[in-house]
Amino acid sequence: MHPASKLSSRPESQRFLLARSGGIVARIQKFTTRPLPFLCASCGEHSSRLLISDIRSPMLNFPPAMDFSFSDHQLLIRDTVRDFMFTEVRLHVKDWERTDHFPLDAIQKLGALGCCGMLVPEEWGGSALDSISYVLMLEEVARVHAAMSTALSVTNSAVQLPILAFATDDQKCRYLRRLASGEILGAFCLTEPAAGSDAAGIQSTAVRCGPEQNCHAERSEGSASSVSSSTHPFTHYKLNGTKTWVTNGSAAGVYIVFAKTDPAAAGKGITAFLVEPTFPGFKIGRHEDKMGQRSSPSVEIILNDCLVPASNRLGEEGQGLKIALSALDGGRIGIAALAVGLAQAALDESTQYARARKAFGKSIGEFQAIQWMLADMHTEIEAARGLLYHAAFLKDRSSIPVAQASRPAAFPSSASHGSRITSHASAASRAKLYASEMVNRVVYKAVQIHGSLGYSRESDVERMYRDARVITIYEGTSEIQRTIIARDLLNRAK
Repeated sequence: MHPASKLSSRPESQRFLLARSGGIVARIQKFTTRPLPFLCASCGEHSSRLLISDIRSPMLNFPPAMDFSFSDHQLLIRDTVRDFMFTEVRLHVKDWERTDHFPLDAIQKLGALGCCGMLVPEEWGGSALDSISYVLMLEEVARVHAAMSTALSVTNSAVQLPILAFATDDQKCRYLRRLASGEILGAFCLTEPAAGSDAAGIQSTAVRCGPEQNCHAERSEGSASSVSSSTHPFTHYKLNGTKTWVTNGSAAGVYIVFAKTDPAAAGKGITAFLVEPTFPGFKIGRHEDKMGQRSSPSVEIILNDCLVPASNRLGEEGQGLKIALSALDGGRIGIAALAVGLAQAALDESTQYARARKAFGKSIGEFQAIQWMLADMHTEIEAARGLLYHAAFLKDRSSIPVAQASRPAAFPSSASHGSRITSHASAASRAKLYASEMVNRVVYKAVQIHGSLGYSRESDVERMYRDARVITIYEGTSEIQRTIIARDLLNRAK
């Protein structure tokens, strides 16, 4: 049976492999040790030590920690998405990119397969899958169409995960189920004309507003929260400002918008809101005329006294920056997956061309210069893929101490030295940094291997070259990733 048929035969609530294997989280049994007397050189006392031969992996109830193989459900997800992209999408990509067409219909078909709510629990309409499955999906989408992978990454992680973590049950009922099914897409509105990497520097404002209040007067005083009090009930917020580079902005059904409820508090005064495009004062502005990923709309959002119900505030006032940064941590893993998938596509195209293209009486793949480029491309892709999967693994297990995760009780604990599983935020930054810069090196070589054909709009590698350039910029620039990595490294060295 075709993989897609296997999925379509299941109930909607089980779109993605509810037959996934059980018992993944296994009970860890205690090690038993055989003491061996020996004389301590420092104190002269008899002691005992653990023999390596006493540690046997069969004593544990889980596979070896260095097993990099995929589970059956992960392989089925990968193969199903790969088949869909090559049969339903690949033939249309050039036309979509030429006409700046956003393939919403194709994305909704992927949503029917479960690709729009992979990280959301089943109770909210999602597939409740692991992060490895999620990045495999994004990889396969990016191998055919990077712009579509960007759209899926934003709606899955940058939008749904903050709603899952911070929204009320009422908000989840109104938005999360529809997002997880692919009925609507989400957009993330943080960047402004004068605030990119400096997220705390946004200028958009949100002021409380009720039947007996003058919202414009409150805004002039600079702080909504300080003006409004229990004696002045409020029912809405009025948002003012401009957001730029909003992915999915022209097609989204809900937007997470960040604005300052207390401008004097800087980053601590930012609050998040769930905004619908039908709210009064909401307007979609100009579309960016981009270098690459042209069929993924990046638009300007204009908020002119945009009236947002108080019930649509996401989290508490002042939690906005925390919500934004947590969303970006997960989003960076998705962008790293996009980079790996796009680089793999460039390598595939280059390998096929090197075998087919003839020069000086033989295929160019027989020349050492081409072979070395292909070898470097392949090696860098595999290195980035390792960082990506490791970051996804840590995201699912980010809070487990090393002593509990992998060290038997008989081993000395290093918890006193602050040893923990590496922060998944830092791991996500490492994956995003390396993968985003790697894909730009790979597509450069792909164009070089193709020669003049690689410079033509008729070739896929020309589009890949343009699509790759933004990956070192969005979801946090390479410079910001290096800062995060260095801070984490220095903090752990204390």
